[in-house]
This record gives sequence, structure tokens and C-alpha cells, in this order.
Amino acid sequence: MINIPKGTKDVLPSQSYKWQYIEDEIRKVCKLFNILEIRTPTFEHTELFLRSIGDETDVVSKEMYTFLDKGERSITLKPEGTASTARSYIENNLEAMSLPLKMYYLTPVFRYEAPQAGRLREHHQFGVEMYGSPSPYADAEVINAAYTLLSNLGVRDLYLNINSIGCPECRKKFNTALKEYLASNIDDMCDNCKRRFTANPLRILDCKNEHCKQIVSGAPKILDYICDDCKAHFQKLQEILTGEGIPFKVNSSIVRGLDYYTKTVFEFVTTSLGAQGTVCGGGRYDDLVSSIGGKPTPCVGFGMGIERLIMLLDANGKEFPSSHPEYFIACQSEQCRDMVRKIVSELRKKGHSAETDFMSRSVKAQFKYADKINAKYAVVIGESEVQSGKAEIKRMSDGEKQEKSLDDLIWTL
Repeated sequence: MINIPKGTKDVLPSQSYKWQYIEDEIRKVCKLFNILEIRTPTFEHTELFLRSIGDETDVVSKEMYTFLDKGERSITLKPEGTASTARSYIENNLEAMSLPLKMYYLTPVFRYEAPQAGRLREHHQFGVEMYGSPSPYADAEVINAAYTLLSNLGVRDLYLNINSIGCPECRKKFNTALKEYLASNIDDMCDNCKRRFTANPLRILDCKNEHCKQIVSGAPKILDYICDDCKAHFQKLQEILTGEGIPFKVNSSIVRGLDYYTKTVFEFVTTSLGAQGTVCGGGRYDDLVSSIGGKPTPCVGFGMGIERLIMLLDANGKEFPSSHPEYFIACQSEQCRDMVRKIVSELRKKGHSAETDFMSRSVKAQFKYADKINAKYAVVIGESEVQSGKAEIKRMSDGEKQEKSLDDLIWTL
């Protein structure tokens, strides 16, 4: 037998209704916020991610699925959705559309990392990107979209953490102070931090190593180094979120793991899965488009893992609405098969979900099957029903029955 690759997972019919429900809710919220869908390829040229995400990030240095195609071109399976959206924005001249342009995607993403609960080597991401506005109101808009979705889904124990990592000029000053603080301890830190110390010291704040986290706990705070413009932007965002009733906490340790972020960064976290975990993360990335060859374009957005969201909702005891047939039409004999098919067909034409037997079961077994698939009503069609032109409809939940003419079944049920 050929088994599924490590770090991947089948979405079975017994679970797919949860995905469909979440995807429907995502599309409802995006419609409310006038966010349009974009679909980008599963793979891109590797250079796109090297230039946008940053070669000192864990994603690029450790986790990308990269290979040479038959034309000897370096290709990478998409590790996240933002860079692909930016590439499409430039290549398809989307700036010609009315700005701001708000887009969302539902896409598989691929990262070669140790599989764990809620994170697989192939997982699925919902993301929102807003292009064209440098305003803190744009930051609040995408945060509000994420908050609305998570609230509508019934996520509990949810907290919003926000921070500002400033502009490139702010970070130059902060990086100098950070390196001065870390210089005496860097030899005791992990290899990743030693490498980042020279290339990108800000990434050290994102290290998951417990010893490194203890060392950086006393490091300078970037909020003490941001310029007046970045400070005003961050202050206004807090005022907007407060005015919109979105609770938040300023957390100066948030820097996010990708190099393209500037100014606002944020995370929605929860304790519903035990230890605190991130449900959604995002921020502003005003330099992303220009870094891959486009015109300077302010952008802000977020990404949210679908698998992790389902785990969270299951932990919250969420009852997902599932899809079940409204009617099951049981066939008493082969002679009545054509009549049964006609009834099923007409029900479907009228917009009613209907199912029948394909396994030549007995009537008793058909009713057991109707109960197993949670059909709302069951109807038996046999020779007597065909001759009389009437049949009984049974409501499966309580067994109540009602007689109907076959004409009613076909045309008005």
C-alpha cells in the first residue's frame, strides 16, 4: 500500500463539512468588507520568496520546498500567500484598479518542518491583503475583518496583541541598540541567533529557543526607538481599535517572522488549545511591492491557518452545521425504480436535496441507511403507492407520518 506523505493529511467526507462551513463564513465576511478573491499558482520562481520573505528567515533558510524543473529553473512550492499576491499585483497591473484594493485568498501552502498539531507540511491558509493605503484606518480594517470572522465563528479566549516595528530608519537605530545589548551574550545563544546577529538582529527576537528567549527578555524595546511618524501611526491605530470596540494589548515582543513587515504587526492568540497559540498573524509591509520590482505601494494584511482554526473550534465545542439530505426515497421493488428516480429527480429540480438506494437493500435496511445519513424525511415507494397515487412521508426525528399524493411529492413537496 502507498501511504500519504509525512506532514500531509486527507480531508475526509466526515470532516469536510467543517471546512465548507468555515470557507462559507470567510466568504460572507469578505463580502461584508468588499474584499475580492485572488487565486495564485501553487508554485512560483524561488527568487520571489528570497527577495520578499528574506533569506535569514526560517521559512527560506529551512522550510521551503524548492526544486529544479525540467528547464533547470528553480521553483518553490508556495510557503505563504502574501508574496504571490504582490507578484500578481505587479504583473497584472492591478494598481490600475480603484484603490485601495482589498483581496483575499484560500490556498494550500507548503513548509518543510516537523509536523505538529495544527501545522502540517501542506496546510491551508486564509489571507487578506489591502493595497494602496498608508493609513492606520487600513490597518484597523484588516484587523476588524479577522476579528469579525473569528467572532462570527464563536472563537473564545481570544486576544489581540499589537506592536509597531517601525520603518527601516527606526530599525537601524534599534538594531544598533539591540546588538550592543546582545554582544556579551551572543556566544551562548543558538546557531540561528548567531547568524542573525550580523545579518538581521531583529529576527533574534522571534527565536523560539527558551534560553535565547530568556536572554532577549531584557533587551531594548523597539517602541522606544520608533520615529514620530511611526509613533503617531501606532497611536492612531490604538484609538481606532478602541473606538470600534476591538480589545487589544500592546505587546512589544511581537516582530513576526518574515522580513517584509514594517510598522504595525499583530497577532490574535488564544489559550483554548492549552498553551498560548497564534490563530492569526499579520501587519503592514509597505516595502514589499518595491522589493520585488514594483512601485512603492503601502500594504497591510494577515494570514490564518485553516487546520489550526478547526482545531480551535473543536476545542471550543463548536457545533458545525453539516449537510444532510432532506429526503430519502426508499424503493420497495425493482419495478418501482423508475418512479423513485423520477421523484428524486423532480425534488432536486425544485431545489430539495434528495437521495435513494443504489445497493438493492431491503426496505428496513434502507430506513437504517436514511437514519445513518441523517435524512430529514423518508418516503417508501412500492406498487401500492404507485397504484393509489399516495405515499406516507415519515419525519425521521420523531417518526411522525403524513400522507401525500405522488403528484404533491413530485411538484409541491
